[in-house]
Amino acid sequence: MTSRVRGVIARSKGEPAEITTVLVPDPGPGEALVAVQACGVCHTDLHYREGGIGDDFPYLLGHEAAGVVEAVGDGVTSVAPGDFVILNWRAVCGECRACRRGRPWYCFATYNATQKMTLEDGTVLSPALGIGAFVDKTLVAAGQCTKVDPAVPPEVAGLLGCGVMAGLGAALNTAPVTRGDSVAVIGCGGVGDAAIVGAQLAGAGTIIGVDVDPRKLEWAKEFGATHVINSRETDPVERIQELTGGNGADVVIEAIGRPETYLQAFYGRDLAGTVVLVGVPTPDMRLEAPLLDIFGRGGALKSSWYGDCLPERDFPMLTNLYLQGRLPLDKFVSETIALDQVEEAFAKMERGEVLRSVVKL
Repeated sequence: MTSRVRGVIARSKGEPAEITTVLVPDPGPGEALVAVQACGVCHTDLHYREGGIGDDFPYLLGHEAAGVVEAVGDGVTSVAPGDFVILNWRAVCGECRACRRGRPWYCFATYNATQKMTLEDGTVLSPALGIGAFVDKTLVAAGQCTKVDPAVPPEVAGLLGCGVMAGLGAALNTAPVTRGDSVAVIGCGGVGDAAIVGAQLAGAGTIIGVDVDPRKLEWAKEFGATHVINSRETDPVERIQELTGGNGADVVIEAIGRPETYLQAFYGRDLAGTVVLVGVPTPDMRLEAPLLDIFGRGGALKSSWYGDCLPERDFPMLTNLYLQGRLPLDKFVSETIALDQVEEAFAKMERGEVLRSVVKL
């Protein structure tokens, strides 16, 4: 049977998101049908709406989600109906060269559902990040479901499906930050603040938040930054060096994705330190820097894709930390909204008024 549900789609480039009827097939082999309970409004969904990721319109938006498995297809043993799960877009294949080398967080062939969700007229929808979760029910590959403790509220659990995991993972997995490190985070929105939390969890000493928005700098302090820099008023490289004994930070995490802020990160780190790029640039951006500086300053220049996470390893651990009161995930939720308020949430996100709007279904 096919389920008829409400879903939020981007019909064409730049057009406002709209609610419409979506047809969701029952799960086939290796697939799971999930009743979505909550889904965060992530900047990636706006990129899809604006055509910044591809042109496979119409898109079924939403991906940062948690919910309950309703049904599974043949051969699925990892989850069962009734399980509370976080959806992820890294359902590792176990067979690609990264998986075979024991690095599944770099999997090059992650799984999505084989069957397609459609509009009533049969138009095939492209689900955002292979998930499509601004919808009452969604069809995913079973490996995209990570079972976690149902005591975690869905509006909190779903945050680990993308943005918060990206920031936490940039600090904990990619850098990785170690005890006593000095850390600077450039860009103190949701991803950057999650990186601040990750640095604190890892035992960093000095944690510096950098932004141009005083409101975001206040958020950074609430999440554990020991110092903040308004880079509209102060040269961030000079100030980072001042705060780290004239040396620069051991780790600088760039959570914006712009050439100018990446160069601030590069020159704001200590010799032989680490730069982590977790902010997502656009295809037109180019970086120019003296190659001799890259050679002479040593260290590591890393990119963090999804926080280099392995969902089956990281999601249960992080939700347990939340339940122990050690990971303030609920502080990232600025508001909960209805499905028909997604477009308004995009506008609030662009204006920097929220860390996360979360759709509750």
